[in-house]
Amino acid sequence: MNLSRTPFGRTPAGEAVDLYTLVNDNGVEARITNFGGIIVALKTPDRAGKLADIALGFDDFNGYLGPHPFFGALVGRYANRIAKGRFTLSGVEYSLPINNTPNALHGGLKGFDKVVWHASGFMLNDGVGIRLNYLSKDGEEGYPGNLTVQVTYTLRSDNALQIDYAATTDKDTVVNLTNHNYFNLSGAPTVYDHLLEVNADLYMPADATLIPNGPLTPLADTVFDFRAPARMGARINDAHPMLAAGRGYDVGFQVRGEMGQLRFAARVSDPGTGRVLECYTTEPDTHFYSGGFMEPLKGKGGVTYGKHGGFCLETQHWPDSPNQPQLPTTTLRPGATFNSTTVFKFSVA
Repeated sequence: MNLSRTPFGRTPAGEAVDLYTLVNDNGVEARITNFGGIIVALKTPDRAGKLADIALGFDDFNGYLGPHPFFGALVGRYANRIAKGRFTLSGVEYSLPINNTPNALHGGLKGFDKVVWHASGFMLNDGVGIRLNYLSKDGEEGYPGNLTVQVTYTLRSDNALQIDYAATTDKDTVVNLTNHNYFNLSGAPTVYDHLLEVNADLYMPADATLIPNGPLTPLADTVFDFRAPARMGARINDAHPMLAAGRGYDVGFQVRGEMGQLRFAARVSDPGTGRVLECYTTEPDTHFYSGGFMEPLKGKGGVTYGKHGGFCLETQHWPDSPNQPQLPTTTLRPGATFNSTTVFKFSVA
């Protein structure tokens, strides 16, 4: 196991930003910055043992200061969308910045992805990691309560990257945290040939602005049926209102099993390289996003990322839950602790 820290840059306000490199005994490597908790690089082997970076992003810090689609970032205070940027909690209506017309998306104009977190590294017998801490002050991006957040990344000896989230508040608030890493297991221009399997029987219908308009619907005989492994690109251009709204897949799957228990959620494999990614989560929703809103953007090594150039598995509660009481609550009250765990495990077929 190895852990190192190097300077990564400075924010426009002059805050120092570091890059932490985590390496396990198998050579798997994760590079994470305390700016936005961003996964900058993730190197895993193919079936020939060759390491390659499977995370989309930039070569240097300046790339992350400009507009980008949440590459590798921690997302909060509320991941995904809140309809019309409004919700009522404990009899008080709150208004959020509209940054995904007509909705609020991924925490607002300056969400958790754009702030500097306090970081500290640690070593374990079977892993290496960093802890990130941030205080989101009452009223930040329109959300109530002083929210104390800790996110722990652990690169384990079994080639898994574990993400543990915890948060407490001094006032009733809403919380929905996730990581927004874009994976590409092959390095190809699109992820169409990746095979996806989900541990789900139901998906969440959504309207033209990708706000849930349920009820949860069976996957059988739909373009969202990935109960058995299927190519991501096989049906991505089929005629379906949700595929049109998301420019491809932007859909939540209800993970089988008990919410709050860590369980298998999804598996992605690339036949060409043999790389396999398994996702486990305690969350109810594994949200599959196929990168349909990605505009051409120059990334690592001068490579231009385009539409469907990467995919996300966003483990989270459902979008717009504060406005939809039939969904599992995202309300966090004083004295309670928000906890969530997600594991991305890498192997080779």
